[in-house]
Amino acid sequence: MSPYIQAFIISLLPVAELRGGIPLAVANGISLVTAFFLCVIANMLVIPIFYTFLKTLHNLFYKVRVYQLVFDRYVHRTLNRAEQKVRRYGYWGVMLFVAIPLPVTGAYTGTLAAWLLKLDMKKAFWFLALGVVIAGIIVSIAVMTGVGILRIFVKPS
Repeated sequence: MSPYIQAFIISLLPVAELRGGIPLAVANGISLVTAFFLCVIANMLVIPIFYTFLKTLHNLFYKVRVYQLVFDRYVHRTLNRAEQKVRRYGYWGVMLFVAIPLPVTGAYTGTLAAWLLKLDMKKAFWFLALGVVIAGIIVSIAVMTGVGILRIFVKPS
Protein backbone atom coordinates (compact mmCIF):
# COMPACT_ATOMS: atom_id res chain seq x y z
CA MET A 1 0.00 0.00 0.00
CA SER A 2 1.23 3.48 -0.84
CA PRO A 3 2.72 5.43 2.10
CA TYR A 4 0.41 8.32 1.12
CA ILE A 5 -2.66 6.12 1.51
CA GLN A 6 -1.31 4.68 4.77
CA ALA A 7 -0.77 8.15 6.26
CA PHE A 8 -4.19 9.29 5.04
CA ILE A 9 -5.95 6.27 6.60
CA ILE A 10 -4.02 6.56 9.89
CA SER A 11 -5.07 10.22 10.08
CA LEU A 12 -8.71 9.15 9.79
CA LEU A 13 -8.49 6.62 12.63
CA PRO A 14 -9.87 7.64 16.04
CA VAL A 15 -6.86 6.82 18.20
CA ALA A 16 -3.98 7.89 15.93
CA GLU A 17 -5.42 10.76 13.88
CA LEU A 18 -2.72 13.11 12.57
CA ARG A 19 -0.59 12.44 15.66
CA GLY A 20 0.16 9.09 14.06
CA GLY A 21 -0.23 10.03 10.40
CA ILE A 22 2.42 12.74 10.17
CA PRO A 23 5.25 10.74 11.83
CA LEU A 24 4.32 7.66 9.78
CA ALA A 25 4.38 9.65 6.55
CA VAL A 26 7.76 11.22 7.31
CA ALA A 27 9.18 7.86 8.39
CA ASN A 28 8.07 6.48 5.01
CA GLY A 29 9.94 9.18 3.09
CA ILE A 30 7.16 11.71 2.50
CA SER A 31 8.28 15.31 2.94
CA LEU A 32 7.12 17.01 6.10
CA VAL A 33 5.16 19.66 4.18
CA THR A 34 3.34 17.04 2.10
CA ALA A 35 2.72 14.92 5.21
CA PHE A 36 1.30 17.95 7.03
CA PHE A 37 -1.21 18.82 4.29
CA LEU A 38 -2.17 15.20 3.60
CA CYS A 39 -2.77 14.34 7.25
CA VAL A 40 -4.45 17.62 8.19
CA ILE A 41 -6.93 17.27 5.30
CA ALA A 42 -7.63 13.65 6.25
CA ASN A 43 -8.12 14.60 9.89
CA MET A 44 -10.43 17.48 8.95
CA LEU A 45 -12.60 15.01 7.04
CA VAL A 46 -13.27 13.30 10.36
CA ILE A 47 -15.37 16.29 11.48
CA PRO A 48 -18.21 16.08 8.90
CA ILE A 49 -18.03 12.27 8.69
CA PHE A 50 -18.29 11.74 12.45
CA TYR A 51 -20.90 14.46 12.87
CA THR A 52 -23.03 12.87 10.13
CA PHE A 53 -22.64 9.51 11.89
CA LEU A 54 -23.76 11.04 15.20
CA LYS A 55 -26.82 12.65 13.58
CA THR A 56 -27.86 9.49 11.71
CA LEU A 57 -26.48 6.03 12.43
CA HIS A 58 -25.65 6.64 16.09
CA ASN A 59 -29.29 6.18 17.14
CA LEU A 60 -29.43 2.83 15.34
CA PHE A 61 -26.15 1.61 16.85
CA TYR A 62 -27.11 2.86 20.31
CA LYS A 63 -29.65 0.03 20.52
CA VAL A 64 -26.73 -2.45 20.60
CA ARG A 65 -25.66 -2.98 24.21
CA VAL A 66 -21.89 -3.14 23.57
CA TYR A 67 -21.95 0.05 21.49
CA GLN A 68 -24.07 1.75 24.15
CA LEU A 69 -21.61 0.87 26.92
CA VAL A 70 -18.56 2.01 24.93
CA PHE A 71 -20.28 5.18 23.72
CA ASP A 72 -21.54 6.16 27.18
CA ARG A 73 -18.05 5.70 28.59
CA TYR A 74 -16.58 7.81 25.78
CA VAL A 75 -19.23 10.51 26.36
CA HIS A 76 -18.51 10.58 30.08
CA ARG A 77 -14.75 10.95 29.49
CA THR A 78 -15.30 13.59 26.79
CA LEU A 79 -17.59 15.68 28.95
CA ASN A 80 -15.17 15.48 31.88
CA ARG A 81 -12.32 16.77 29.73
CA ALA A 82 -14.04 19.22 27.42
CA GLU A 83 -17.19 20.56 29.04
CA GLN A 84 -15.51 23.08 31.33
CA LYS A 85 -13.37 24.52 28.48
CA VAL A 86 -16.31 24.67 26.09
CA ARG A 87 -18.67 26.21 28.62
CA ARG A 88 -16.04 28.79 29.55
CA TYR A 89 -14.60 29.62 26.12
CA GLY A 90 -17.36 28.44 23.77
CA TYR A 91 -16.20 27.64 20.27
CA TRP A 92 -12.66 28.70 21.14
CA GLY A 93 -12.69 26.04 23.87
CA VAL A 94 -13.44 23.33 21.30
CA MET A 95 -10.61 24.64 19.15
CA LEU A 96 -8.17 24.59 22.09
CA PHE A 97 -9.29 21.10 23.03
CA VAL A 98 -8.55 19.77 19.54
CA ALA A 99 -5.36 21.81 19.10
CA ILE A 100 -3.51 20.05 21.92
CA PRO A 101 -2.25 16.82 20.32
CA LEU A 102 -2.69 14.49 23.28
CA PRO A 103 -4.54 11.17 23.41
CA VAL A 104 -8.33 11.66 23.29
CA THR A 105 -8.22 15.33 22.35
CA GLY A 106 -8.50 15.13 18.57
CA ALA A 107 -11.13 15.78 15.94
CA TYR A 108 -13.34 12.86 17.03
CA THR A 109 -13.55 13.98 20.63
CA GLY A 110 -13.91 17.64 19.67
CA THR A 111 -16.73 16.82 17.26
CA LEU A 112 -18.43 14.71 19.92
CA ALA A 113 -18.09 17.54 22.47
CA ALA A 114 -19.57 20.05 20.00
CA TRP A 115 -22.45 17.65 19.26
CA LEU A 116 -23.12 16.87 22.95
CA LEU A 117 -23.06 20.53 23.91
CA LYS A 118 -25.34 21.37 20.98
CA LEU A 119 -23.01 23.86 19.34
CA ASP A 120 -23.92 25.04 15.85
CA MET A 121 -22.03 22.52 13.74
CA LYS A 122 -21.40 24.82 10.78
CA LYS A 123 -19.70 27.31 13.06
CA ALA A 124 -18.05 24.59 15.16
CA PHE A 125 -16.53 23.03 12.02
CA TRP A 126 -14.28 26.04 11.46
CA PHE A 127 -13.07 26.05 15.06
CA LEU A 128 -12.52 22.28 15.01
CA ALA A 129 -10.66 22.59 11.70
CA LEU A 130 -8.45 25.35 13.14
CA GLY A 131 -7.70 23.07 16.08
CA VAL A 132 -6.69 20.31 13.66
CA VAL A 133 -4.35 22.72 11.82
CA ILE A 134 -2.73 23.83 15.08
CA ALA A 135 -2.34 20.21 16.22
CA GLY A 136 -0.77 19.44 12.82
CA ILE A 137 1.72 22.28 13.27
CA ILE A 138 2.63 21.08 16.76
CA VAL A 139 3.09 17.47 15.61
CA SER A 140 5.11 18.63 12.58
CA ILE A 141 7.43 20.67 14.79
CA ALA A 142 7.86 17.67 17.09
CA VAL A 143 8.64 15.41 14.13
CA MET A 144 11.03 17.97 12.62
CA THR A 145 12.80 18.35 15.97
CA GLY A 146 13.04 14.58 16.41
CA VAL A 147 14.43 14.08 12.91
CA GLY A 148 16.95 16.88 13.50
CA ILE A 149 18.13 15.30 16.74
CA LEU A 150 18.43 11.91 15.05
CA ARG A 151 20.62 13.42 12.32
CA ILE A 152 22.99 14.76 14.97
CA PHE A 153 23.49 11.35 16.60
CA VAL A 154 23.11 9.00 13.66
CA LYS A 155 25.51 9.63 10.82
CA PRO A 156 24.49 8.17 7.44
CA SER A 157 26.82 5.39 6.31
